[in-house]
Amino acid sequence: MLLTISTDHRPAADLGYLLHKHPDKFQSFDLSFGTAHVFYPEVGDHRCAACLLLDVDAVGLVRGRNPDQDFLLAQYVNDRPYVASSFLSVAIAQVFGSALQGRCTTRPELVGTPIPLVARLDVLPVRGGEAFLRAVFEPLGYEVEAVRHPLDERFPEWGEGPYFSVTVRHTVPLSTLLSHLYVLVPVFDARKHYFVGEDEVGKLLAKGEGWLASHPAKDEIVRRYLGNRPSLYRMALGRLVDEGDPLGDESPVQERAEESLEKPISLNDQRLGSVLAAVRASGARRVLDLGCGEGKLVREFLKDRQFDEIVGLDVSVRSLEAAARRLKLERLPDAQANRVKLIHGSLMYRDKRLEGFDAAAVVEVVEHLDPPRLAAFERVLFECARPRTIVLTTPNREYNVTWETLPAGKFRHPDHRFEWSRPEFQTWATGLAARFGYAVRFLPVGPEHPEYGPPTQMAIFDRNA
Repeated sequence: MLLTISTDHRPAADLGYLLHKHPDKFQSFDLSFGTAHVFYPEVGDHRCAACLLLDVDAVGLVRGRNPDQDFLLAQYVNDRPYVASSFLSVAIAQVFGSALQGRCTTRPELVGTPIPLVARLDVLPVRGGEAFLRAVFEPLGYEVEAVRHPLDERFPEWGEGPYFSVTVRHTVPLSTLLSHLYVLVPVFDARKHYFVGEDEVGKLLAKGEGWLASHPAKDEIVRRYLGNRPSLYRMALGRLVDEGDPLGDESPVQERAEESLEKPISLNDQRLGSVLAAVRASGARRVLDLGCGEGKLVREFLKDRQFDEIVGLDVSVRSLEAAARRLKLERLPDAQANRVKLIHGSLMYRDKRLEGFDAAAVVEVVEHLDPPRLAAFERVLFECARPRTIVLTTPNREYNVTWETLPAGKFRHPDHRFEWSRPEFQTWATGLAARFGYAVRFLPVGPEHPEYGPPTQMAIFDRNA
């Protein structure tokens, strides 16, 4: 497999300093799976190109290992030596390690300097085709060129294969380009060449720092990078949320930002009071707070003796730790502490721990979900968990114009993926109720404007008998 990185930055030879590999030398490096070669096919004042060529020892990789019982020759007859894959990520980390980490003692001023870079991969197996390829690279600012190769040029009737020659262009620091390639190349391939364990989560988050949490395709990137292992995926997603992409409830910084906007009318207190009243009126004794954040609603539930069992769930470990501190669980008498449980989880996946409850509160959660993920959320809550009563709140977009400090067209805080008008929310909720066997009614939360309605809208779903 071959990776070529080139630049027309002047002086172009700066690329050699950044890569820590002299342009006049052909260098080879022994790796656990073969040999990596570094050479410069082009060096000049106006352009410089460096190549990383991997010679994978496919036979050596399987020598002494247990054979695949399904297909004994699969260990030897495969595309491992020829396509960009996790082997390339390992080679980047070991051969270009200093450049990947952003170190250059000779020319330290170059490390953070964006320079025009072109990376070409020959060849890259892409599950999902060119559309997925673009969905991954283009949000990061890359121009993408992809040439798809036929399965066999001698037999065009066989059609196109999954292999592409891919060229990406961007003006970024070299360490940024290498970090992107380190994470993303294995995402396009079907498998990693080594066991995927918890240490891979750390590698992913370290190399994805600063860009992965906000990437629109982060779910698929994380899932594929971690070999479709659900437990690792949930762990990584939770830590990504901690870094700046809250899923269930506001992070402390975001929560303060929204509360600052709503402070003149104490909207947060009114919202919690309305939800508490609705859940209490349902007669529930076992309750869920989904997206519990720092535990404000859980604390209100705990004060009310009606509730025998209270479970707060959030995807953010940091928020759960803050909730435990807020509730002072370690200081509560056993009888009180035993009523409360805080659990880590995601509303994107069926979770048997959420089944069998009388009521669930979902307070200011749905607007944090990317619209394509709403369907998964709907099934997890309404079809799988299926509590008797669901109380759900979300902002009313129409009301935003009443806040002078909120610029026109902006959401209430940056992590909101959308905000619904009253008709949009009611259409969504009514459709949900009909589909999953619930009756729904709507109540305003906060002072109602004669034209724009309330700042928060609440739906109460009651399961049909």
